[in-house]
Amino acid sequence: MASRRRGTFRAGRTRYLAHGAAWAYVVALALPLYYLLISSVKSTVEIIDQPFLPSLSPTFSNFANAFNQADLGRAMVSSIYVTLGAEVLTLAVTLPAAYAIARARARTGRVLETIFGAGFLIPGFAALVPSVLLAIAFRMFHTREFLILILGAAAIPMAVLLLTQAMRTVPRELEEAASIDGAGQARVFWTIYVPLTVPTMSVVAILNFLNFWNEYFFALVIGGTGPDVRTAQVALPTLSAATNAQFGILAAGVVITLVPVYLAYAAMARRMESAILAGALKG
Repeated sequence: MASRRRGTFRAGRTRYLAHGAAWAYVVALALPLYYLLISSVKSTVEIIDQPFLPSLSPTFSNFANAFNQADLGRAMVSSIYVTLGAEVLTLAVTLPAAYAIARARARTGRVLETIFGAGFLIPGFAALVPSVLLAIAFRMFHTREFLILILGAAAIPMAVLLLTQAMRTVPRELEEAASIDGAGQARVFWTIYVPLTVPTMSVVAILNFLNFWNEYFFALVIGGTGPDVRTAQVALPTLSAATNAQFGILAAGVVITLVPVYLAYAAMARRMESAILAGALKG
């Protein structure tokens, strides 16, 4: 009886510790976002004097100033163009590649998967100089189109590996039944494999969206700083000089550029949860 009580006490203590750690993690993640949001409607004096208290007189003009002074309208259009272009390019290349690897024989599939996995061994900065030389050779330096090609190519290894694992879970019986009905490889791919891997595609899409939207180094060097081609992340630093380091306007600019990220996540959150839950159940 005593040992049972001790076991119950230990289980309860472990549960409370786990809950406490989870809430501490939530607070650690939410605190910077809270600070950013309240700072975006404050003046610089309020941010310094009362950093964590909400403003009694919010200054929503910070958003208009940030939007106009950094020309965030054109910059965000460029970011959307680059992000969506790279997303489409990545999925257009990786879906057929993952399908081919998933259906390949065991040894061939492993070799191809290893080749794509080797892409993780190449650090991003190591590809910068060859990318610049390639852009100059193709007369595409400081263009958004070449930035789309580079970002899409960099995302291929991860996307192929994730989609390959998802397609390997598709029952072969479905493919065999479709083949008996006269379906060719293209129809099997589009009507069976693609619909069943939509949750994993959503995971790939949101991860790529975050990477593409937040890319700064390649967007600065390859995309350029011109007002017609620069992305939102490249335009944001110009606020520091344009506003004489007014922290409220800087915070408002950051909040503006975060809105598309949260909208994209909200649109694909359920698909992501389905993919994660399916992977947990199969694991």
